[in-house]
Amino acid sequence: MKKYSIVALVAIITASLFVSCSKDSLEPTLADRLPAEILLEEDLRQYIDGSYNIMVDYRYWGRNIIIAGEVRADNVYANLNSGRFIAMSQMNYNSQNGDINEMMQYMYGSLANVNIALSTEEIEGDETAINHMKGEAYAIRALVHFDLVRLFGQQHVAGQGGMNSLGVSYMTSFKGDEVYVPRSSVEEVKQFIYNDLDSALSHMSTSLNDPSKVRMTTQAVHAIRSRVATYFREYDVARTASQAIMGQYQITPANNVVSSWSQTTPSSSSIFELAVTDIDNNGIDGIGNIYRGNAYGDIQVLEPFPTDAEFGPNDVRNSAAMIGYDSNNRLRNLGKYPMGAPYSDNIKVIRYEEIVLNYAEALLETNPAEALVHLNSIASNRNGTTYTEANIDNILKERRKELAFEGFRFDDLVRTGRNIPNLDPNVPHHGGKQYGDTYLALPIPNREIRTNPFTSQNEGYTN
Repeated sequence: MKKYSIVALVAIITASLFVSCSKDSLEPTLADRLPAEILLEEDLRQYIDGSYNIMVDYRYWGRNIIIAGEVRADNVYANLNSGRFIAMSQMNYNSQNGDINEMMQYMYGSLANVNIALSTEEIEGDETAINHMKGEAYAIRALVHFDLVRLFGQQHVAGQGGMNSLGVSYMTSFKGDEVYVPRSSVEEVKQFIYNDLDSALSHMSTSLNDPSKVRMTTQAVHAIRSRVATYFREYDVARTASQAIMGQYQITPANNVVSSWSQTTPSSSSIFELAVTDIDNNGIDGIGNIYRGNAYGDIQVLEPFPTDAEFGPNDVRNSAAMIGYDSNNRLRNLGKYPMGAPYSDNIKVIRYEEIVLNYAEALLETNPAEALVHLNSIASNRNGTTYTEANIDNILKERRKELAFEGFRFDDLVRTGRNIPNLDPNVPHHGGKQYGDTYLALPIPNREIRTNPFTSQNEGYTN
């Protein structure tokens, strides 16, 4: 994906200023740095690409949100090597935590360009292409708000009201009446997400889907809906969304799994990635370096990870190329995001294997026999242990093996109402959390509390 310096600058400035949603941050400083208008189709393209740029930053999809989904669960922990992610690993964070503050900044920051694009009505150029790009913008907005609500929403905190609990502020404009936006309920945020996904599909054309897979496509929109619906356990929605793309991609076969993570072009199982290049990347702050780097390398695998018996003796996901011990006898994720300098691994946001597992889960109640077929299609394509029954325990077991180190584990545990186990009591980890614990929702950053009078802190935290 080509990067544009002007829009990248806009996105960076936006990330640092837009999150507070205050008049001081939006007027006039940011407006002075924005191009006056989106006049041409090419201008719109630059704005949308600016959002992709900010999403791939290490403070969002390029590292931190993936690590947040792993280190708060039972796959990995922060080993104190460089001091990164300690509070996240121990689930002992507060409203002034830098990683949490930056994640919220970059999430909301990535929305500024798309909201400007969606508010611009008269653009010169090909109408179909312009509509397609606006569809991308709607899809980005849906995905970002889903990421926000799964981190900051209180749906899994006891006594907060479940789906009626506080979610996040759903931002649909850059300026104007939405200078201050109160938090919507989780249920309302979910519906806003679905509405944006509907709008995305109504604007997009399959003929304009980007074959490089580093921009939103109609298939990516269905995949996002599948992910959202699976998270909220709305299995009728998840079935329909998953069916819309079943068979359009290929599960990576066992002999290509290792290479699929090191190749520079998206594989046949990739649905949506964020582009990283040799000259435009997160450098040592990227995700590969936090998993394995000598200087960083803070994220170490908790033992015991799923055993050989659970994987099966020939499962490629348990091979030495994918998970093993480093020279210091520390168990590591070796296969996912394996490139060293210049750290040019694309960020794999949605893979087909996830959608297959979503579909299997969504079929459990209506067609368990078919669910078993799809569940085993993943295991068999990994030379792994197959199952004799499709149930939620086996689905979660296979998701843990297939999606390990990609940021899914925490959500998979809490969305199914499970406690988070502690595997090794001798490491600096959270020690296990019960479902309903206050710390299952991240604190709203102090900066947001100070600047937005319509927001409020999550249960159990102080400002």
